[in-house]
Amino acid sequence: MTGRRRASRSGVLALCLLLGLLVGCGGQSAPDSARTAVQRLLDRQSTALLHHDGTAYTRTGARTAYENLSAVPLASWSYRLTALHRTGATATADAQLSYRVKGYDTSPVTVGRTLGLRLTADGQWYVATDGPAKKSGQQLWDQGKVSVVKGAHSLVMGVGQSADSLRTYRSLADHAVPAVSDAWGTDWTRHVVVLVPGSLDGMAGLLGAPAASYRGIAAVTTGEAGGSGSAPADRIIVNPDAYALLGSVGKQVVLTHETTHVATRAHTTAATPLWLSEGYADWIGYRGTGRTATQAAPELYRAVLDGDVPTALPTDKDFGFSSDPTELAQAYEGGWMACRMIEDRWGVARLGRFYRAVGTHKKRPGAVEDALKNVLGTTLADFTEQWRDYLRAQRG
Repeated sequence: MTGRRRASRSGVLALCLLLGLLVGCGGQSAPDSARTAVQRLLDRQSTALLHHDGTAYTRTGARTAYENLSAVPLASWSYRLTALHRTGATATADAQLSYRVKGYDTSPVTVGRTLGLRLTADGQWYVATDGPAKKSGQQLWDQGKVSVVKGAHSLVMGVGQSADSLRTYRSLADHAVPAVSDAWGTDWTRHVVVLVPGSLDGMAGLLGAPAASYRGIAAVTTGEAGGSGSAPADRIIVNPDAYALLGSVGKQVVLTHETTHVATRAHTTAATPLWLSEGYADWIGYRGTGRTATQAAPELYRAVLDGDVPTALPTDKDFGFSSDPTELAQAYEGGWMACRMIEDRWGVARLGRFYRAVGTHKKRPGAVEDALKNVLGTTLADFTEQWRDYLRAQRG
């Protein structure tokens, strides 16, 4: 019995030694060795990109990828390999890309990427393709060479846009930032990042959504609601197809509206109804333009003229992009009129305090009611009736 035990242990030891020889020194498996090599490759590529070393970059990946990215002002860029699927001399890798835009992102943007790899003649891995992971949106450089213009308060990055076009966006954004600060205050970053793809399809690609969802929408803002200030900077993403149809005032209103979302993001929470967040953004957007209520709220004005006065403030559902266009317009206009009424009757400062007070609640129930009581000294029922009377008064 004792002899058999010794023989068994010796056999296991011999088998372990044999396996060690097969997989290499240190007991590291072949797949693990490839993973280590690919991670080192990605580290070298990141260093080359950050040091603007195109020659070193092209030893690790395609020159086109470097050229698409070369103008983007990066403070950091790194990959973390999460999976590697190898088939002979080719492989597919899953990775997390983290990057920061210099002067704008306080924390890294982190996105999923899928990499196509191949072995070169000298046995080195090479990144042949680098694109968004499944269910992840594109990055701007996935769509082509990025051009960049920097303003006093803005960074505008575009693909397929002329230098004059990007400078126009810069001028609008640089005007928007102080306009928002004048109404909201200065407790925000006071700068914006604007992304201008080449088309509606490009916008949809950045958002990882069907183009039909954003047809007719001139711009959207992405970011973390109720953020702590440590999140990456919000991005204003423009739909150039819809934006081009706007007049000069409309273009400025849209950029100022979206900039307001950037400024108010930390105070916009699950408790904030869309009539308030969108209405407030429109209120600042139209502020100082000279537009009257009938000019800025034509759909709601027509409904009121026809005697169809809304019975309640717009619901979040009314703001769905798939809603009837007239009803969607009336929802935005109704939110704007509510904020305009607060300004007229309680003043700019209390409108801002009301917005912040609503956002201090963790949940929607009671948030608006408490803020109406504590900041404006009224009830939801009374406020709604005042709003309906305010809409009727615009007929004159």
